[in-house]
Amino acid sequence: MTGKTDISKDLAFLGGKRQEMTDRLRAWCRINTGSANLEGLARMHGALGEAFSALGAEVETVPSAPQSLVTAKGETVERRLGDCLRIVKRPQAPVRVLLAGHMDTVFAPDHAFQADRMIDADTMNAPGGADMKGGILVMLYALMAVERSRFAERIGYEIILNADEEIGSPGSAALLADAARRAQFACVYEPAMADGTLAGARKGSGNFSAVFSGRAAHAGRDHASGRNAVIAAAEFMTAIDAMSGKRSGLTVNVAKLDGGGPNNVVPDMAVVRFNARVEAAGDADWFMAEAKKLIAAANAREGYGAHLHGSFGRPPKPMTPQLEAFFKALKDCGVELGLDIGWKATGGVCDGNNIAAAGIPVIDTLGARGGDIHSSNEYVKLDSLEERARLSALLLLRVAAGDIPNPGARLS
Repeated sequence: MTGKTDISKDLAFLGGKRQEMTDRLRAWCRINTGSANLEGLARMHGALGEAFSALGAEVETVPSAPQSLVTAKGETVERRLGDCLRIVKRPQAPVRVLLAGHMDTVFAPDHAFQADRMIDADTMNAPGGADMKGGILVMLYALMAVERSRFAERIGYEIILNADEEIGSPGSAALLADAARRAQFACVYEPAMADGTLAGARKGSGNFSAVFSGRAAHAGRDHASGRNAVIAAAEFMTAIDAMSGKRSGLTVNVAKLDGGGPNNVVPDMAVVRFNARVEAAGDADWFMAEAKKLIAAANAREGYGAHLHGSFGRPPKPMTPQLEAFFKALKDCGVELGLDIGWKATGGVCDGNNIAAAGIPVIDTLGARGGDIHSSNEYVKLDSLEERARLSALLLLRVAAGDIPNPGARLS
């Protein structure tokens, strides 16, 4: 980047941090933070609060809203979720960025995957190592470098570390949206792929439960009086599954059926769990209308009832010209560091979807390189901890120095 400000001294802090970062990551990964493990999430919350206090920022605990759930019996209940951590520094600075990450993982306390182990000298297998305790670590060290820089006073940031991302952020979505409205651009620290490729455009995603009621009856003596809720659910499952491909990129995944009981009883309750993903926001509206038609048809049958619970909690994140320019700026920073930064569209979703819906550009895979996430084979590449912290710090400092146009300058 000929003619740009010399940032090398501002990045010097990030030299020789690999072992320190590895040790801290290992300690974090040994805390179970399954999305429903409130005790483990509270421990992690405390560890993160202590770690991020090094930034000299305002640290605040923000309770999550409760999650509305449908039980296997078709009842709607509320579940408490882990608290969020909000960290704010220089909110009135001319450059304002939102940084986001999640402390929860998909591994419950009774899951077999709890320990870390070294696969080779550079690869650690650990729950949350890549997704995304490694990403939170990258964020922390990038900001520690920023705080030591001569450009620190020009950049302000708000950090949201939530505890429910892996279940769709039902309790923290409003907090993220509110923070996004105060920012000019955003960085989210989901893992990059093992080769360093980032996620570009993302599909939108919705999680749903369709509840069917019927009429119980003796399967032998009075079968004709029964109304089989499992059969009604099965018909719905077949119809909703057939909607895959009805719009470009639309997929429907029927994941689970709750219902039924003894063989000699006509079942009077069933719950269908399914996920839908779309490329365009308008397709979400179309899908919802079609799903409601299927529910209405079930309700129209004598002796049956049905209702739909859920919504598209993650809107699509398109590759806008503003976002593409942000990616290109990051790619230029990569060139400075000897990294080839690429990106591609994905069907996966994250908090980046929700933040982008607020109208600001967001790159949401700035975390560590890794792979096999959401499985017992999850791994993180340890050499990427310093590497990605350096990349984020350089990006933020180039914006602060004026070498890169503010990605959300229109909001200034």
